[in-house]
Amino acid sequence: MSADATPVPTVTRAPQRQQRPLPSAGAGARRVDQRDPFFDNAKYLAIVLVAVGHAWEPLREGSRAVTALYLLVYAFHMPAFAMISGYFSRGFEARPRKVGRLLTGVAVPYVVFEVAYTLFTRWTSQDPDRPISLLDPLYLTWFLAALFIWRLTAPVWRLARWPLPLALAIAMLATLSPSIGDDLGLQRVLQFLPYFVLGLLLKPEHFRLVRRRAVRILALPVLVCALAVAYWAVPRMNYAWFFHSESAEELAAPAWYGPLMTLAGFGCSVVLVACFLAWVPGRRTWFTALGAGTLCGFLLHGFVAQGAKHWGWYDSAWIRQPVGEITVTLIAAAVMTALCAPGVQRVFHRMTEPRMVYALRARELIGDDPRRCR
Repeated sequence: MSADATPVPTVTRAPQRQQRPLPSAGAGARRVDQRDPFFDNAKYLAIVLVAVGHAWEPLREGSRAVTALYLLVYAFHMPAFAMISGYFSRGFEARPRKVGRLLTGVAVPYVVFEVAYTLFTRWTSQDPDRPISLLDPLYLTWFLAALFIWRLTAPVWRLARWPLPLALAIAMLATLSPSIGDDLGLQRVLQFLPYFVLGLLLKPEHFRLVRRRAVRILALPVLVCALAVAYWAVPRMNYAWFFHSESAEELAAPAWYGPLMTLAGFGCSVVLVACFLAWVPGRRTWFTALGAGTLCGFLLHGFVAQGAKHWGWYDSAWIRQPVGEITVTLIAAAVMTALCAPGVQRVFHRMTEPRMVYALRARELIGDDPRRCR
């Protein structure tokens, strides 16, 4: 039974079929709470890379090695999240309960944290006059806006005959149009769209395929080669292509670069995501439970990352030495781990996962099963 499924009563007029007893509350709860540890592990490891990447940002200048690692991480960590989000959006339908959960789990946190980040940015004087605008995502809130749009369009992609080529064509065209603007982070929404659509097309056997021993062995030299290419490309390439937030014209490149870089970047990112997933543990580990708190960690860690710059944590000279860079990396991973902890989730769940029963019909949010009203 899926997490959304409602128990269907058996038909007593069919004696030839064995009637199954309705599950008890405890059994139902266990079934609802079942999660695949592989995906929780993948989300935790990917969100740690997000925090580490943000921690590396102030260290890029003057360090080719840090910039190469930064480029490599940005080539696959957000594509991995988009693909996993697409995979778990396969069952999304425009039904009240699904839309209600999309509102409470994505739209409301977007509004809350867009306002919070705007006020925080004003307080740290990075942009004291910045207005509160729900149409111009600030910092990392763009992903919530993108996820909301992608998931709403999921039924459309399931109807399309060639969904992935169509999504790639849209992403390629987006790089040709600087007039798209920043409303709802639409450039990123469109340029990351192929990864979400690819996730919609994936099946469990595809993930089993990349976790085979032969793939794990092959992933190591591929990642080493990718790091070497990233190191070579640092002085030769604008790594902002992997941000997927601007058109070719805005990146001071010829227009034809945009579609070409979209295809090349998509191919590279998919290969790197496969290498990453190949080494994600499939069993329960000490950090498996933290995978359920990645949204909380994602939304909260930005305050630490921005505050670190404001409070001058990067001003010391030793920070830009190898020991300092390693220290920053470990601290970023530790902070993200702490922010994904269940205790932090409980404290901030009203902002990251509000129930909104006062604004939405409870039955549309939880269905007919009272056990889901929690």
